Amino acid sequence: MAKTKTPWLLVIRYYWFRLIIVSLIWFIYDFSAYSFGIYSSTILTNLLGTDTALWKSFGWSTLITFFYMPGCIGGSWVSDWIGPKKTLAIGVILQACVGFIMVGCYPWLNLPKNVAGFVIVYGVFLALGELGPGNNIGLLASKTSATAIRGQYYGIAAAIGKIGAFVGSYVFPVIYADGSTATKGGQWEFLTGSILAMFSGIIALLFLPEVGQDTIETEDVKFREYLGSHGYDTSKLGLQNEITEEIVEQDEGLGEKIDI
Repeated sequence: MAKTKTPWLLVIRYYWFRLIIVSLIWFIYDFSAYSFGIYSSTILTNLLGTDTALWKSFGWSTLITFFYMPGCIGGSWVSDWIGPKKTLAIGVILQACVGFIMVGCYPWLNLPKNVAGFVIVYGVFLALGELGPGNNIGLLASKTSATAIRGQYYGIAAAIGKIGAFVGSYVFPVIYADGSTATKGGQWEFLTGSILAMFSGIIALLFLPEVGQDTIETEDVKFREYLGSHGYDTSKLGLQNEITEEIVEQDEGLGEKIDI
């Protein structure tokens, strides 16, 4: 819509619900991912104790961070196999299941002697988040709208996601403080993250469209037809070529002007 006025009312009527779903999933993902990432060292400190050597705490934190990589790399293959929508939903639903297991086993996992088990389960929890929305929410935000308004659509969803990260970084300490002990505080954090993950997986399955190789072309056609059916002049869409290219063919010294 570089050469015409954007019909915002029509855009909102057509995409409002889908944008809300994408933005809500992104909000939930950033709420959990940033918070668990920021406070992973704090969780480890509470587990190991303040007297633990710094190199040990740093080593376990590094191992937790490593789990982001297999989740992200594996998610790229799974997304290509079953599609971004199903990958996102499966990732967060499995993440929620692991989180619920952590909540139930937290009294045993939250012991210094079981730190290895805690790190592995926690790492799998984070990896599944990357496999699902970590790999696919940006892709879905960029592929579920028409080309003409993709920048605004994606920008709104991404901004709401960052609001989720901001909110989560302030809410997580409050959630932890609601527990009367360190164990209960940790349980509340993982319970909150797991419930939100399960919710985002369900709404993704129910309300997000499937995304394939020709999704953008199909979406552009549907959006153009919608605008046309509501009286919008679709002939103004696209880049109007105002450049006249002159191709001169040398033929007996005469030039031929061709307007494109």
